[in-house]
Amino acid sequence: MSAYDFFMDVSKIKEFVSRWISRIPLSYFSDPSPVVSVLKLSGVIGQLGPGRSGLTLDNLEKSIERAFSAKRVKTVALIINSPGGAPVQSAQIARRIRELGDEKDIPVVAFTEDVAASGGYWLACAADEIFADANSIIGSIGVISSGFGFVEAIERLGIERRVHAIGKRKGMLDPFKLEEPEDIKRLKAIQLDIHESFKQMVLERRGKKIKGPDSDDLFEGDIWTGKQARELGLVDGLGDLKPTMRAVHGDRVKFRVFSGKSNPFKRLLSSHEERSRQKALSVFSVIEEWASWKRFGM
Repeated sequence: MSAYDFFMDVSKIKEFVSRWISRIPLSYFSDPSPVVSVLKLSGVIGQLGPGRSGLTLDNLEKSIERAFSAKRVKTVALIINSPGGAPVQSAQIARRIRELGDEKDIPVVAFTEDVAASGGYWLACAADEIFADANSIIGSIGVISSGFGFVEAIERLGIERRVHAIGKRKGMLDPFKLEEPEDIKRLKAIQLDIHESFKQMVLERRGKKIKGPDSDDLFEGDIWTGKQARELGLVDGLGDLKPTMRAVHGDRVKFRVFSGKSNPFKRLLSSHEERSRQKALSVFSVIEEWASWKRFGM
């Protein structure tokens, strides 16, 4: 075969391939469908106890950043199912979501499942819009501190507790001592300060939407169903993730799910003695977590 014939054959092949490619829809090579990043925020907020972590910024930050950086992302949806927890972690997670939402100009929409109460509602307020199920439990805009007292228990067991401290409040609210009125007063002052931060967050994000002349009653720790919360302006509407997002972005919208995960090797790397200690101490943290959900009938 001469060089000319070879060149002509190659040209014919290129022409055939070009014609074949031109008949293929562009969508075959690239999917133009809009994307909704779904960030799951489920569980108690904060460190739950030795070796047990709930929702924390440390666990969630990478997932939050990936959700806002996904290709063709049009909305970041928060799926919230939380009875609350640590106020600092609630504030930090909500703040990071808002920072990225504003920085990338991407709307954030929250969808509540069983519960979005206390810190769970704090997270929901990071969204531009909040949707709930009619039967979701919403609110609990307040601050609570709970624990156990073991004074009589150690007396019955014949255990003597020895504590040496400098600073008269260093042993404040020690579960092995009787409560002191002064300690309770000090705790209430701290709670009041945290409650004010929570209240300001809600007013900043929902202020113009809150309805009714007795809006101050919303900040007394009460809870409502999703339907009641909509009437009060605590949520924007009733709806589920996929139907609501399809109504906004069309039926071709795709959903990418992101969720924070703890380190699976953390327990393996700890010593046998440490794991035993964690198991013993975690009993009380499990009870506390259970109590957090039971307050809302879950």
